[in-house]
Amino acid sequence: MLRVGVTTVAVVVVLALVAVTVFSVVVLRRPLPTTDGSLDVAGLESQVTVRRDAQGVPDVYASSDHDLFMAQGYVQAQDRFFEMDYRRHVTAGRLAELVGDVPEAIDADKVTRTLGWRHVAQQEWDLLDDSTKANLQSYAQGVNAYLDGRSMGETAVEYTVLGMQVDLDDPERWDPVDSLAWLKAMAWDLRGNYDDELDRALSYSTLRDVDKVDELFPQYDGVANAPILDGTDVAGASATSARDAGISDDLGTHALTSAVSSAEKALAAIPELVGRGDASGSNSWVVAGEHTASGKPLLANDPHLALGVPSIWAQVGLHCTSVGPDCGYDVSGFSFAGFPGVMIGHNGQLAWGLTNMGADVTDFFVERVQGEDYLRDGKWVPLETRKETIRVAGSDPVTIDVRSTVHGPIVSGALDGTDAAVRAPGSDEQIGDRAVSLRWTALDPGHTADAVFAIDRSSTAHDIRAAAKQFDVPAQNIVFATVDGDIGYQAPGKVPVRRTVAGPVPSDGSWPRPGWDSRYDWQGYVDPDDMPRVVDPAEGFLVAANQAVEPRGRGPFLTNDWDYGYRSQRIRTLLQKEVDAKRPVSVATMQQMQLDDWSPFADALVPTLLKLDIGHGFDADGQKLLASWDYRTDEDSSAAAYFAAVWRNILQLTFWDDVPASMRPSGDSRWLAVVQGLMEKPRDAFWDDRTTLGLVETRDEVLKKAMVTARLELTTELGKRTDDWDWGRLHQLSLKHPVLGGDATPTFVRGIVNPDAVQLPGSPSVVDAIGWDAAEGFAATTGPSMRMVVDLGDLDRSSWVTVTGVSGHPASDHYTDQLEAWANGKTFAWPFGREAVASATDDTLVLEP
Repeated sequence: MLRVGVTTVAVVVVLALVAVTVFSVVVLRRPLPTTDGSLDVAGLESQVTVRRDAQGVPDVYASSDHDLFMAQGYVQAQDRFFEMDYRRHVTAGRLAELVGDVPEAIDADKVTRTLGWRHVAQQEWDLLDDSTKANLQSYAQGVNAYLDGRSMGETAVEYTVLGMQVDLDDPERWDPVDSLAWLKAMAWDLRGNYDDELDRALSYSTLRDVDKVDELFPQYDGVANAPILDGTDVAGASATSARDAGISDDLGTHALTSAVSSAEKALAAIPELVGRGDASGSNSWVVAGEHTASGKPLLANDPHLALGVPSIWAQVGLHCTSVGPDCGYDVSGFSFAGFPGVMIGHNGQLAWGLTNMGADVTDFFVERVQGEDYLRDGKWVPLETRKETIRVAGSDPVTIDVRSTVHGPIVSGALDGTDAAVRAPGSDEQIGDRAVSLRWTALDPGHTADAVFAIDRSSTAHDIRAAAKQFDVPAQNIVFATVDGDIGYQAPGKVPVRRTVAGPVPSDGSWPRPGWDSRYDWQGYVDPDDMPRVVDPAEGFLVAANQAVEPRGRGPFLTNDWDYGYRSQRIRTLLQKEVDAKRPVSVATMQQMQLDDWSPFADALVPTLLKLDIGHGFDADGQKLLASWDYRTDEDSSAAAYFAAVWRNILQLTFWDDVPASMRPSGDSRWLAVVQGLMEKPRDAFWDDRTTLGLVETRDEVLKKAMVTARLELTTELGKRTDDWDWGRLHQLSLKHPVLGGDATPTFVRGIVNPDAVQLPGSPSVVDAIGWDAAEGFAATTGPSMRMVVDLGDLDRSSWVTVTGVSGHPASDHYTDQLEAWANGKTFAWPFGREAVASATDDTLVLEP
């Protein structure tokens, strides 16, 4: 029996090993594309050449716009089709069709269908320029040419794995509207002050004091942290706060809180595709030739977005063999798989970078609803309604009712278990129940797709300004530089104009607004000619890193809720140091600045922490680390690890008893601004722990407890000896495949699709802003999704890197071949000229008609 048992186990093990081997060698490698030689591609007009370098980055050469974008579609389908298909399922509210009866997928579909992204994208198609439509159609033709004749298993390994769990239909043919819908996802994740608006309302539900709410959302300090464009403070527009206690009566506090909570839960169900949250942001800066080694401008950009596998960016070069009327592009940079053209990069005359402006382009309206009607200026009017049917692979379809007001879809109640409308205490039929609708610029069809191609062809500041007028959503900061020596900044985007309303509810968009009063409706949009801009500023450099665009009261009102400018000010300080020392700035200088990990948090708090007496024994061992710390958050820093634990504890001890669980402090720049303000008020009520009845805690008690607790926590996590503490052991990036990376997938598959964890430096609001959420832990959640530096004196001296690689195939050498370099702060050469590209070529693929 023992012999039989051993033999049986041996057979099972062998069969398992065979299965793993077959999966690894056959199933995984079957979708790998042909990248060398020649292929016939139906629909091309002429021969196209695709050159790939050592990282697999494609440079496409074609003689017409049609062939150029068709080849881009073909190549990106080669590398990333499953990612493209996953994205279009998310943006169309059809994720459950792909992954089956997964509650999270069905919830995401319900909310996306409620918002109607795909409907808006379809409307947008009719508005676009003919040349933009042609480019989108050519791209779709290329994607479909790659799909023709290929089974799902030959297209991506993900289909093979999912097909073991649910019955899947063959992927649908790519449609140009699939590309447009992706722009809605990008706009959603970069939508501005949406979270702050909801959080103000939610924090009021526990604090019941508008002044205390205002303490949690301090005004931007434009003196300490300079805005993008210079100037002095001008009297005029200022942040509006809800200082009239009547806000609670007018909106209905209990009902408002319930409806807002319902809306927040619903909207959080949409998968993160680009990156969102407090720690997401971006750095960009541009330096004029008067301060550079080459005598020509330098431009740097590193958007801090979601860190995923594959990366959200797809590097590509798009080159017309002869630029002219039939073929107008010679551009290289970072694209989105699924959308033609280049989003960030350079052509032969101009380079540009993007950062999120954070303009307030969303408003939540509290509606009074009664049955199928809602209140408008004292009259009941009918809600707009439609039904949406969500197909679920392997299960029954789900039908939902979508209701909308003049402002937009009602988002409260979009999920099961949440209330679509909440009865206010004491309300009657004339008041109605409360529901929350969403007004958002991206739910209006626009021209962002036109703008992408216009920027790709731009060569002057005038061209950028013209393109920016079409860049409706998301509202971004554009920094640019030309080979002729100009540098500049341009703010694009549709930004709503709000009327000032005298009354108890703020009318500036910082709080939810009464939907029943038309005075609070948007009054159009800021004139594009009034949007902030500058060319060749006197300083000789510009920094745009999510801080305020202009001094308060100057220019059009954009938002009250900026990043608080610690990153941008650090970049300005580093640049000014080089300028003052008369050291010419080089590509290497710019690269080193991108890796700067000096902490403004430490600069603000450590001097006070060192003044506190917590003894001289075990408890004080961590505090001693701070005395000699240079405030760098290197991955091997013991002091950085200890300070991060202290910071997390300060936030927990100070605020967790005061705010709802959903808005526990993440620890980003706003919370630093909040704590800096409280440091000057040692007996502020926020320091007191409400749960300790009969005791009133003060600042110093909280800070001492935070340090002592941090010592104990790190002893448990990292060991008793402080010399053994490393920030990188706590601050790790563990990338997960968006579909196969979770616990429901077999372990050996997860081991293939999820890269090994990497230890990282950085922290929120440092220049190398690798974010972590203090409410959750120390794991890296956001960071530089790519880094680039462009030298306008010699474009071939430029550099770039992305977080993983160009391929979405786990078996590809280029799935994660940039991850180690990215984590270690390295970059790769970025060839652009034809000779430089040819010199860097490893594979050449010729696409024949």
